[in-house]
Amino acid sequence: MSAKAISEQTGKELLYKFICTTSAIQNRFKYARVTPDTDWARLLQDHPWLLSQNLVVKPDQLIKRRGKLGLVGVNLTLDGVKSWLKPRLGQEATGIVRAIRDYQGPLKEHEVTIFVRRGGPNYQEGLRVMGEVGKTTGIPIHVFGTETHMTAIVGMALGHRPIPNQPPTAAHTANFLLNASGSTSTPAPSRTASFSESRADEVAPAKKAKPAMPQGKSTTLFSRHTKAIVWGMQTRAVQGMLDFDYVCSRDEPSVAAMVYPFTGDHKQKFYWGHKEILIPVFKNMADAMRKHPEVDVLINFASLRSAYDSTMETMNYAQIRTIAIIAEGIPEALTRKLIKKADQKGVTIIGPATVGGIKPGCFKIGNTGGMLDNILASKLYRPGSVAYVSRSGGMSNELNNIISRTTDGVYEGVAIGGDRYPGSTFMDHVLRYQDTPGVKMIVVLGEIGGAEEYKICRGIKEGRLTKPIVCWCIGTCATMFSSEVQFGHAGACANQASETAVAKNQALKEAGVFVPRSFDELGEIIQSVYEDLVANGVIVPAQEVPPPTVPMDYSWARELGLIRKPASFMTSICDERGQELIYAGMPITEVFKEEMGIGGVLGLLWFQKRLPKYSCQFIEMCLMVTADHGPAVSGAHNTIICARAGKDLVSSLTSGLLTIGDRFGGALDAAAKMFSKAFDSGIIPMEFVNKMKKEGKLIMGIGHRVKSINNPDMRVQILKDYVRQHFPATPLLDYALEVEKITTSKKPNLILNVDGLIGVAFVDMLRNCGSFTREEADEYIDIGALNGIFVLGRSMGFILKQGLYRHPWDDISYVLPEHMSM
Repeated sequence: MSAKAISEQTGKELLYKFICTTSAIQNRFKYARVTPDTDWARLLQDHPWLLSQNLVVKPDQLIKRRGKLGLVGVNLTLDGVKSWLKPRLGQEATGIVRAIRDYQGPLKEHEVTIFVRRGGPNYQEGLRVMGEVGKTTGIPIHVFGTETHMTAIVGMALGHRPIPNQPPTAAHTANFLLNASGSTSTPAPSRTASFSESRADEVAPAKKAKPAMPQGKSTTLFSRHTKAIVWGMQTRAVQGMLDFDYVCSRDEPSVAAMVYPFTGDHKQKFYWGHKEILIPVFKNMADAMRKHPEVDVLINFASLRSAYDSTMETMNYAQIRTIAIIAEGIPEALTRKLIKKADQKGVTIIGPATVGGIKPGCFKIGNTGGMLDNILASKLYRPGSVAYVSRSGGMSNELNNIISRTTDGVYEGVAIGGDRYPGSTFMDHVLRYQDTPGVKMIVVLGEIGGAEEYKICRGIKEGRLTKPIVCWCIGTCATMFSSEVQFGHAGACANQASETAVAKNQALKEAGVFVPRSFDELGEIIQSVYEDLVANGVIVPAQEVPPPTVPMDYSWARELGLIRKPASFMTSICDERGQELIYAGMPITEVFKEEMGIGGVLGLLWFQKRLPKYSCQFIEMCLMVTADHGPAVSGAHNTIICARAGKDLVSSLTSGLLTIGDRFGGALDAAAKMFSKAFDSGIIPMEFVNKMKKEGKLIMGIGHRVKSINNPDMRVQILKDYVRQHFPATPLLDYALEVEKITTSKKPNLILNVDGLIGVAFVDMLRNCGSFTREEADEYIDIGALNGIFVLGRSMGFILKQGLYRHPWDDISYVLPEHMSM
């Protein structure tokens, strides 16, 4: 299996090349690759079999899903292939949008109307795209956002509810307000008390509640001063909590520290508004608790394998009063042990299998409430008068939306989780809300399975619960199935008639709970109860204030298309953003398939060109001959000394490479520039030699300490023969060899050395291989690109193993003061 996705064609090529069998599969398959720019006439010249055989056409990826998505054409002629490709090739549409476009014919034939209701991050963009598809295809598509109840489109589709002509939608989800004042301080609190301001003459409820039974657990779980520890490296969730704190005008962040046992103690960077802050991360829980005694909440993002142990450990610290367990799938036996210990310790557990909970204006657990634009849209930055409890985390977010649109907002909301044994129950939180003065009405969203809702009925009958309660149990459709139905949550299954959603809704209604006829009417019932409370003076809505200013994350603003930013770096090395690496526009699988070798890869990465085969081979030969110059040269000597001094491989290698310059290795660039300048100026070799002698300059690339005209360097001979045999033209090499004839006549060791030959031959290659313009070739020479060959080759030759180094005394001349030298 490949580490990254590769195309089917490449996979088959690799199989045929490297897995030898005697079966028929060993026969190479015939294929032709087609792109939107394909020249069909040229394609037929290269693949004449396309006209004589039946064909299969499919995208070269999406293995296992092409048939399901209708992306395979079978048994086609070439004209059939062209027709099949016409509506598909180059199309970028995905998912439902592509499906609507592909099947618009049958949809129109059967007069299908599509209704879309969407929320979540950037939902307006999704609705805009769907609306555009409806206009371009002529298919009736009605789109609605969070302003519409999530199941209202069902009634519209069935004709039981009118379809709004133009549903109100915002322009985009960027409900962030940029701080125009330039102030760096936390915005002033928008509200510090409940949205329903308490009054001395407040109208009392019709019935007086019985006194609460003494409990070890606190009625108030969260406040504006709550501090939490987050278990797990959940940086996105923590940043969401800090953004919520900031928009709620808290004085300090709610996250005091993080615990992550898989790394050492360190600090993690986050944003507080537009300022950066550091939050400590501890390896163990004990250190975090000791250094942050003010913490009383743990948010546990541990996996199902470690959530039990980390939660049990946390309950050993008396300062912790509330624990949220996010993981789902914890064994039920372990969950029951957690609940038992929590009851003994007086700790409230929210979860497992929960998104958490939220108390507007005060505190939120992890990812509860969604992204910041949803926090602002649902007015969760300040408290309202309605508290809710739900099993589902996703539905709790929908409750935030419903309550914010039908009442003065949420006071507190908790999702207890979908497991069979939640750490805290509906009744636990309903009783808390009953005893909380700021809560004026309660919403419970139950579901099929369990009998917890019957405790609410008993609480009302016994007089323990007196505040108005709106409740709906999801899962009434289960009665339409002939067999037992297991819904999404582990606990969402009715094991007896009393556990069905229909039975529980009926019991709640008989007990005096406000129960809608369906979930579709939940918002209307909540609004009706709220308006009655307002009319009776129980709730006195405070004046709405605008939300505080909130900086928007750069990544989110860029995704929404609100900002643009110039790139800080430009690179032509490669592109690793897709499914596979791209070298100068060539996928890495193609590089291997065409056996381009090191020379071909260097051509792609250094020159962004696909060089001729002889050029690639020449580059590889250069690397081979420059790999090692022996241990006596300066670069090797530096490397040896560093290695024998105990330095690591990279440090030793770098020490040797730093010596590369005009006197060592750098002659490649210098020789290329010097000979090119002389040749291009039109002076003859003799004039060039005399000019350099007159100026007192060495001719780079000429001369060798050991080799001479009588003892030639075989490396030079090999390269020279190859260049003359394969290069289309070698004017600069010929010029350099004429110079060599003049210099060796004066002294036999003034030969064209390997650096000089590589330098002039490289210029001939750049200028004459047909891949570069003259300006491009000269630019690579001017910027010193040729020395890269020497650096790359010597990196191989410098790597060696050495013992401890100490230079011998007899190889050192000690220079002493003159009066001591005798």
